Amino acid sequence: MRNRGATTRRQLLASFAMAQPPPRRSVSGSVLVHEHIMVDFIGAGDIKPGRYDAGEVFRAAKPKLDELKSHGCRRMLECTPNFLGRDPRLLGRLSDAAGIEIWTNTGLYGAANHKYLPAFARQESSDQLARRWIDEARLGIDGVKPRFVKIGVNRGPLHEWDRKLAHAAAVTARETGLTVSSHTGDGAAALEQIEIFVNAKAPPAQFVWVHAQNEKDHSFHRRAARAGAWVEFDGIGPRSAVWHRECVQFMAAEKLLERTLISQDSGWYHVGEAGGGDYRGYQFIYTDFLPGLQNDGWVRTLMVDNPVKAFGDL
Repeated sequence: MRNRGATTRRQLLASFAMAQPPPRRSVSGSVLVHEHIMVDFIGAGDIKPGRYDAGEVFRAAKPKLDELKSHGCRRMLECTPNFLGRDPRLLGRLSDAAGIEIWTNTGLYGAANHKYLPAFARQESSDQLARRWIDEARLGIDGVKPRFVKIGVNRGPLHEWDRKLAHAAAVTARETGLTVSSHTGDGAAALEQIEIFVNAKAPPAQFVWVHAQNEKDHSFHRRAARAGAWVEFDGIGPRSAVWHRECVQFMAAEKLLERTLISQDSGWYHVGEAGGGDYRGYQFIYTDFLPGLQNDGWVRTLMVDNPVKAFGDL
């Protein structure tokens, strides 16, 4: 009877533990370097004003941002580029309402086989594109100055349009001091872009390899970081957390944690879907991922120190 009673108590305790919410983690002054508020996947040729209700997007996003702020987040880099749903005015409204800095970007997105690349970008030179982005950086977009450059390229070897985007981004970085976040198809494409930066005399430290978790060969992560670039493991979520922790642990073991960024690539309101579709929140990294790292020094490095070193603190 005693054994049976002990078993029952253990079962009850286990059930109680399973019913509890995940551990809550607050990281004061933390920054999420890759998230989204809204995205429109219709394509550059069809995107136009009036495809969404900004008030509806505001109402969908505000509670998610309030929740995020409760975890100590002070800034989010909103990585939706032009011709994919960028709306600096909406981001400004949400920033004021939620009390979180929301940074927008300049640049263009060539990934997804150039579906989101407007016609002018296919025709203009890299220097002409850079001039557009430099002007946006200096003059602002609808009264809002972009704080970083966002581009997207496909897998390597890079298509000529992708190389053009990378070179334009390097020139923009060199002339403005802004950091470039590049959605990148694989490790080969990352190294090719770093070479483009070096040849354009732009510091590799101004280049962020976005979606580095999609490259399963850690040697590419090592090479990019040792070249001086930032290696970003984003897309953190329930189905990927184990792999992301392995990536962080690898970088720490290689003494490259100070070239590492993490984020979720979460959100977002989907233009064209009823009610904006499935809008995921931004708290998983705090409630589930960071507690699993079990190293407070790593947490501060990844969530507070590195984002500021990579993007500045304007």
